[in-house]
This record gives sequence, C-alpha cells and structure tokens, in this order.
Amino acid sequence: MLPDSSIDEFLSSACELVWGWPLIASIMIIGIYLSFKLGILRFSSLRLSMKSILGHEDCDGDISVFASLCTALSSTIGTGNIVGIAVAISIGGPGSLFWLWISSIFTFAIKYAEGLLSIKYRKIGQDGTISGGPMYYIELGMKKNAALAKILAKSFAIFGAIVTLLGTGTFAQSNSISMAFHAFGVPTIFSAIVIGVLAAIITFGGLRRIAAVSERLVPAMAIFYVGSAILVLLLNISDIPHVFYLILTSAFAPEAVLGCGVGVSISHIVSVGVRRGIFSHESGLGSSAIASATAKTTSPARQGFVSMAGSIFSVIICTMTGLVLILTRDATEIFSNSCGLKGVTLTSCAFGHGIGIPALGEYVVDIGIILFAFTTIIGWNYYGEKCIQYVFGDKAITPFKILYIACVTAGPFFSINTILLIADIFTGIMALTNLVGIINLRDIIIEETRRFWKSHHNS
Repeated sequence: MLPDSSIDEFLSSACELVWGWPLIASIMIIGIYLSFKLGILRFSSLRLSMKSILGHEDCDGDISVFASLCTALSSTIGTGNIVGIAVAISIGGPGSLFWLWISSIFTFAIKYAEGLLSIKYRKIGQDGTISGGPMYYIELGMKKNAALAKILAKSFAIFGAIVTLLGTGTFAQSNSISMAFHAFGVPTIFSAIVIGVLAAIITFGGLRRIAAVSERLVPAMAIFYVGSAILVLLLNISDIPHVFYLILTSAFAPEAVLGCGVGVSISHIVSVGVRRGIFSHESGLGSSAIASATAKTTSPARQGFVSMAGSIFSVIICTMTGLVLILTRDATEIFSNSCGLKGVTLTSCAFGHGIGIPALGEYVVDIGIILFAFTTIIGWNYYGEKCIQYVFGDKAITPFKILYIACVTAGPFFSINTILLIADIFTGIMALTNLVGIINLRDIIIEETRRFWKSHHNS
C-alpha cells in the first residue's frame, strides 16, 4: 500500500494534469468565441444582467428568478473567495488578480450559455417540479448524436454527485466552518452537530426551503463582507492607486514587484489567475445551471443574463479580498515565503491591519467563512440531489441526502487534503463533459441569443 504522502503526490499530479493548460485553454477559447459571437461584451449586456435579476413572470418554474440566482450563488460563493484568493496572490503575486479579471470577462459568456440552455432544455416532472442542468441539455439538445449525448449526460451527473459528496459541498465547507467557530471558542464536536442538524433541516425541506434560506443569507453575507472590504479601502484610500500599479506591473513584469530569483514567471501568474477565476465563478463547470433551470421564466436568453450576473458578483467578492490583501501587503508579508501566514490566517491578518483592530479583522473573516461555507453546503446538496436523481431516479434522493448530511457532519474531524484533490479531479472531468455539450449546442445558443436581441430591440 502506498503511504499517504505518495497518494497525495499522485493525486496532485493527476489534478495538475486534469486542470492543466489544455482544459484552461479550452474554457478560455470557448469563452472568447461565444463572447464575440453573442455580442456579450457590451454595456447593454451588463445592464440586462442586473435588470433581469428582479424580473418576475407568471409561468412554469419552481422559484423566482432572484431565488434561483441566490441558490446558484449560495454554492458558487464559498470559502474560495476568501481563502482561494489569498493563496493565489501569495503564490502568483498581485498580477494574478489582473488575469482573474481578464479571464472572467471572457468566460462570462460560458455562464450565460449555461443559463440559457438550462431553461431551453429543462424538464417538468409528473409532480410539476423542474429538473435541468447540463445532463438535460446535453441529452435533449444533442439528439443528432444520441448515444454520445447519453454517455456525456450520465458522466456529468455521476461525477457531479461524487464531487458533491467528496468535498465541494461537504468536507471542505464544514471543516472551514468548524475552524471558524473554534476561533469563538466553540468545541469541534458541538459545531459538527450544529452544522449537520441545520443542514438537514434545510435540505430535507426541498428546493423552496433552500431557496428561501439562500434569498436571505446570500445578499446579507455579500453586503457584510463587501462592506467590510470597502471600509478597509476607504480607511486606506491614499494607497489604492499604488495597489492598482502593483497589480498591473506584476501582471506583465513580476520581477519588478516580487524580486528576481523568486521563480514566478508571467505564464505562472496567468495560470494562477485564470484558474482562480474559473474556480470562483464556476464558468464551464455547469453546476449553477441546475439551479438556473428552476427559475420562473420563459426566456432562455434572459436567464442567461441572470447567470452571468452571478459570475459578476463572485468576481466582485474575489476582487474585494484581493485588494485588501495587496493593500496590507507589508503587514501580512504576503509576498514573503517566510511570513508563515496561509489562507484564512492571511486574510484575517489583512482585514485586521486594514481596519486597525486585529481582533475585528479575524471576526469579519470568520463570520464570512461561516456564512459562505454554510450556503455552499445547502446549495451543493441540491446539485448533487438532481445529479443522483438523473442517474437513479427519485428513489435515490433520500439515501443521498442522508449520506450527504453524514459527510457534512464528519467534515470537521477529517484531514481533507486528499479528499479535495479527488474532488478537484472529478470537477475537471465534469467541466470537460459540460464543455463538449456547449460546443455541440453553440448554434442553438447563438440562434436563441439573436432572436432575443431582435425582439428586445423591437420592443
């Protein structure tokens, strides 16, 4: 049997292979192609994205457009927006934030496409409930190649269920919440029980209860965290121009900021920034399309703009975290290998120094992690439930939920590095199957969008 270190080393190599430049380049190329083909890169698209969020239609659907967005955001905005950005900037420098922005601008079109397809190819069950997402738009949209479509759709659903159970919605999130509660003096066993009970109450209440909680928690946590970051920026407003100078300089000349001999190349910074952008708003993964499919709307394109708005919100939160970290770089020694500060500790230190009260900075980040991670738990439960339902039918939903809650409750007691590596590998395979579907359905995406723009300009 291989020792744990050898297993982790093997899984890390496999993860690097799956999430290497071929997959990243594929996501970017598809995003750039769709951006120009669909005319997404214009101010009217941004305005439509914001306007569509509050839209209401009396039509088929399980929840409102706003509720579907909050449900999607509940799983998209997670600890990665706090911890992941800290890791990205400490490894790739401030320039990684610039490449996150650039890659996100083009991959917004993929998120738009996922939202559009989720409405166009959703299914209404006998009980009136809605099901949708990549497994449905791949199967129903790729009818000319039905055999391949069925394989891809089932593959997405199976890997989606595995990712849900192994880390994205369970171990990583409850582990992070437990560590945050520990800062307030709460024992691990108590936090594990509380997380498990609350998650069970919400998830067994079905989509409407998940959406109701998300509608309240997601806006509140976003306002709280972004507001705290804005406070830090205002308290240090004179340093902000230099922060943007560092971001731009490091993006194209890392040695000017990080020093010579650090081993950080431009390609490395681009890779770190692009990866973090993809992981932060999940463009290309297809997961949020499962929630988008439940919206009360008859317009596939309008829901696409709503999905795109979700990506924008995610990037805003990443940006706020990044700006605070770079602003307080001297206190946190974020570019120094000897600082010893990692992830959440680094972000806590940055907020504490920026506000001027170290303990307050720790509370801001810990509360943010608790809220972000918990909403991710309830959001990804719904994704996994729909994936398992697609493969095994309604009979599998309750056993899946029980297993899911068990994983959530056990999360605080596990060392999760190995689990997260496995989850990342399967997430990459999920993305591959989803991207094949989007490529095959590109003509339908373009046709639906042109029809929408035509009717929109004529109205």
